[in-house]
Amino acid sequence: MSTTRPCPPPGDPGPGADGAASSGSPGTPSGMPSPEAPSSYAPPGGVRRLHLVGVSGAVPMSRDFARQALYDWGWLPATGADHRAAAEDVLLVVSELVTNACLHADGPEELRVSCAGKVLRLEVVDLGTGTPAPRTPHRAGRPGGHGMFIVQRLCLDWGVVRNESGAGKTVWAELAAPG
Repeated sequence: MSTTRPCPPPGDPGPGADGAASSGSPGTPSGMPSPEAPSSYAPPGGVRRLHLVGVSGAVPMSRDFARQALYDWGWLPATGADHRAAAEDVLLVVSELVTNACLHADGPEELRVSCAGKVLRLEVVDLGTGTPAPRTPHRAGRPGGHGMFIVQRLCLDWGVVRNESGAGKTVWAELAAPG
C-alpha cells in the first residue's frame, strides 16, 4: 500500500486501520487519533523532534533518538519476536530516510517521531528539491539504491510533502505498532 502521495491535508482524518475514517482531529496526521485517544503506545508530549542541521553522525544519532523513543513508549525491550521485528523495522526506516537526506538533499534538518494508537510516524525534513522514489526496476543484487524500496516494503504508507515556502520537503513514513 505504500505510495508517494502527500499526506492528507489537516482536518482530513484519512483512512483508519479498518478502512473507515478515523477520529483524528484537525491538524492531526493521517490515520492518527486525537491526542486524547487512549493508547498504550501514546507518547507523552506528542511529537519528538531531533534537530540535525550541521550535525555529524546524523544517521546513528537519529537511530539512537528513535530507539530511546521506542523504550519510552514501551516498544522496547521487545517482549517477543514480533515486537523485536517492529522495533528493528522502525530503526531501519529511520536509517534509510536520514541517509537519503544526507546523500540526496544536502542533509536532514529535523527528525520527527510520533506514535498514536497503533501507528508510529517518522518524518525527515530537508531542503532538497528531489523527490524520493523506489528505484525501478528494483535489482536486489546491485549495491545501493535500496533505501526507498525498503521503506516501501516495511511501511504502512509513506509520502512527500513539499514546503509551501519554497525549497525543501518532509518525507514521512508510517509503521504499525507491534501486535
